[in-house]
Amino acid sequence: MRAATAFAIDAGRHERRRHQRVKVRLTGQFMRQDRQEFPCATIDISPGGIAFEAEASGEIGERIIAYLNQVGRVEGTVARHFYGGFAIQMKLPPLKREKLADQLTWLANRQVLGMPEDRRHERIEPRNRSTTLTLPGGRQHLARIVDVSRSGAALTVDALPPIGAPVVVGTRPAQVVRVFNGGLAVEFNRLVPEEMFDENIRL
Repeated sequence: MRAATAFAIDAGRHERRRHQRVKVRLTGQFMRQDRQEFPCATIDISPGGIAFEAEASGEIGERIIAYLNQVGRVEGTVARHFYGGFAIQMKLPPLKREKLADQLTWLANRQVLGMPEDRRHERIEPRNRSTTLTLPGGRQHLARIVDVSRSGAALTVDALPPIGAPVVVGTRPAQVVRVFNGGLAVEFNRLVPEEMFDENIRL
């Protein structure tokens, strides 16, 4: 718990924070320059790079784009290979680097504090089931909420973005974690505050 707290409040040590590695497993998929896509999972992540576990990898120096659950789209160049995977190096603009550092802080805190898995959160059926789903390109689709928890929601919608794609449900950023006939399930980038979570919630 101390390690996670220190990581969260260490804003004064900016350079060290930039390269703080978090050992966390996030599943997703990555795309090579020839547009072939492969499943992957992270071994560790920092704002400067990611180590992936995967059966395929790119060439050294090749540009890779990956979509990861809970983080969304990331990209970088292949820096090294190792048994069972590869690592990429990222050069992010300051604002994107800080956003990723904040996401890693939340993930590290959740892991160290033993927060429950998202599927274990209570799911409710909100009174207002209408919302919108915004895809990565900005296109919006009308959607209906099947149920919602503090960590995610199931929607019926006439759109099928790939698993791992970053989307926005109403005004809440999320990632697609599952698709089913007629809809999909998403995981929010941040938990819905407990005081906002009841049948009157609006997405």
